[in-house]
Amino acid sequence: MAQSQPYQPLFLRLSHALNAFLVLGALVTGFLVYDSYDRRFGGLGLTQENRNLIDIHGTFGFFLLFVYIIFAVYSLIAERKRLIQGNTLQTLTQINKPVWWYTLLRLSNTLALIAAAFSVISGKFQQENWLPNGEFNHLWYFVHLIAWVIILFSILLHVLMVVKVGGFPLIVSMFKTNYKPQDHPKLWLNNIQNWCQRFFNK
Repeated sequence: MAQSQPYQPLFLRLSHALNAFLVLGALVTGFLVYDSYDRRFGGLGLTQENRNLIDIHGTFGFFLLFVYIIFAVYSLIAERKRLIQGNTLQTLTQINKPVWWYTLLRLSNTLALIAAAFSVISGKFQQENWLPNGEFNHLWYFVHLIAWVIILFSILLHVLMVVKVGGFPLIVSMFKTNYKPQDHPKLWLNNIQNWCQRFFNK
């Protein structure tokens, strides 16, 4: 794969980093909540029952809702090329070729967006007293667990595909602080308007 230094838009880097922080925080605290109360599918027994963990997990979920919406809309409009394409089924048949690896990367990106949506939505339909009261069989709780398992899988797949497709230069490009003049924060509002115009005029 090419090892040239890629450039990532500043808004993508910032929103991706914030989204990743909140997702990982929710993932870790969510597991601790499950490990404290449920454990029917296995657990580590790291913590005892603690309502504070539920509150912390809920806080991550609360902020993730707003950041996710911004990141998802931006991804669907401005970074659509990083998600599944109309020719995905065709490119998936070209096993072990560069286009196949790029397609797997796009699939992992799309899967993470969908799973995050289900996790946020299902979290909003849950009640804080379910787990402390031993109520583990609610539908939305199962949806929440499944969504977070899918998120964990998609994150692992995403990292593997990033390493395979772009290697170290692609990883480093997400942490750089420099940006091009057209990516200046003062131009973000105008850029958003342009993205929306291009998207709705298709």
